[in-house]
Amino acid sequence: MPDLRGIASSYVADGPTGVNIRTRIKGVTPEDEKVLRLVGEHLGRLAGRDLAQRVRDGLDHDSDTWADRKKALTSESSSRWAGSITKASHEQWSLSRRAQLAHIQSLERGVRTIATRLNQPLGSKGAKRQPGGYRTRQEWFAKKRRMLALADRLDTERADRKTGRVRVVRGGKKMLHKRHHLEPAGLTETDWRERWESERWFLSADGESGKKLGNETIRITTDGEVSIKLPQPLADLANAKHGRYVLTGNAVFGYRAGEWADRVNANKAVAYRIHYSVDRGRSYIDASWTRKSAPAVPLEALRAGEVIGVDTNADHLAAWKLDPHGNPIGRPKTFAYDLSGSAEHRDAQLRHALSQLVRWAQRENVRAVAFEELDFTDSKSREKHGRKKRFRQLISGIPTGKLRARVLSMTAEVEISVIAVDPAYTSKWGNQHWRKPLNRSNNSETSRHHAASVAIGRRALGYKIRRRVAPPLHDQSDRAGHRTTQAASSTREREGTRPGVSANGHDPAALNMPEDAGTQRAQHRSGRAQDQEHS
Repeated sequence: MPDLRGIASSYVADGPTGVNIRTRIKGVTPEDEKVLRLVGEHLGRLAGRDLAQRVRDGLDHDSDTWADRKKALTSESSSRWAGSITKASHEQWSLSRRAQLAHIQSLERGVRTIATRLNQPLGSKGAKRQPGGYRTRQEWFAKKRRMLALADRLDTERADRKTGRVRVVRGGKKMLHKRHHLEPAGLTETDWRERWESERWFLSADGESGKKLGNETIRITTDGEVSIKLPQPLADLANAKHGRYVLTGNAVFGYRAGEWADRVNANKAVAYRIHYSVDRGRSYIDASWTRKSAPAVPLEALRAGEVIGVDTNADHLAAWKLDPHGNPIGRPKTFAYDLSGSAEHRDAQLRHALSQLVRWAQRENVRAVAFEELDFTDSKSREKHGRKKRFRQLISGIPTGKLRARVLSMTAEVEISVIAVDPAYTSKWGNQHWRKPLNRSNNSETSRHHAASVAIGRRALGYKIRRRVAPPLHDQSDRAGHRTTQAASSTREREGTRPGVSANGHDPAALNMPEDAGTQRAQHRSGRAQDQEHS
């Protein structure tokens, strides 16, 4: 029997810790646009300068250097703007630091995989979970060169990490690269410059509980009035008291408007961010705050009810509802999405599919959905599956990160828990043990993805994926003489139902059993056993 890796225990995933909502600032005048642009550009320059200083500090950063940076920014803005800028710089450095570690681990996996394949004979086939050798001498030589290149990159990244150096692009690396490829991006230099500058603006302010409306820097009333505390060099643009500028346009939140208004009226902290969309020519504002984490429902309590198992795929979600005993109920569901096109389109498709799943769970009064804890970091490696380009593209197309975040945020709003299960062998065993029986019971073709969703649901409920287990020693009709259902994988019809009782009772010939099989009295018939023998 092949070695199987251990199966991790299922657990209830934690819900989101914050809330973010967005709305458009309507009725913005040219004067409002001018002020927003001047403030965004001025604070953006300060933010860029502060981030550069934070990167230079590296691992030598401490509370004193943070205070010095904030003090230098306060004279050119305000204490609250300076606090927001320095905090954003520190968070950006920390994020880049985590990305650097992930990149180092990716390079280490690549070097390790190539070295393993180089040490194997040419043309050798790989074992389970282990790639084989390269096919030709030319491919071996090319991969040898690639391993040396990856090792050189790895040494550089390790040296940077040791010194605390990170590489950050304010405005985004993707937008920076478009500057050198304007024609493929469909942009002119003017268009690119406008987008680049808008991405580098800084109009973000953290909230503070106890202050008026929860934020002293960017303030929004329940009527939608937006006002900004101007930096010191731009104080002459103020049109209200205390150096504030009140926009002519207003911002009215639709989604979670009641929750936001309750926080504002109670003067609880709310953070705001203003950004400009060049493509749409509109200004938007985001409001975010920390939410209290709801107490997690115990796993045993969720297993007492019905569960929906969900199998995640590159273009759809396959789902099936299971009862508390692990049996599929009703018909399976498929929620399709198209992940081609822009990021906004892909995100909208994903939200639409998850919305359908959540509404179905609500209609069925299901309080838990089960998802696989997916991580395809190693499976997407070109070093492990270099020739299998379509397979790598298929794995890369599954939106594991976004789906995880979306599922947790959307289910938390309707008080549905998410059970995360180990993805090991769910597709293989679901297809092996459930696809054929479900085809018979539903009189339709069951896909391997829906069979996998049943396996995921059973694992979330704490059951084994295999359909049947061995009968008790003295079952009503078996008397420990019937074959066990834990048959070998080579046994034909091992997943089928046991033969029924023939018209001749327990005649061994009628049951196609050997002569010395013994007498097995059927206890489910009426009357005493001795009467049935002489009837």
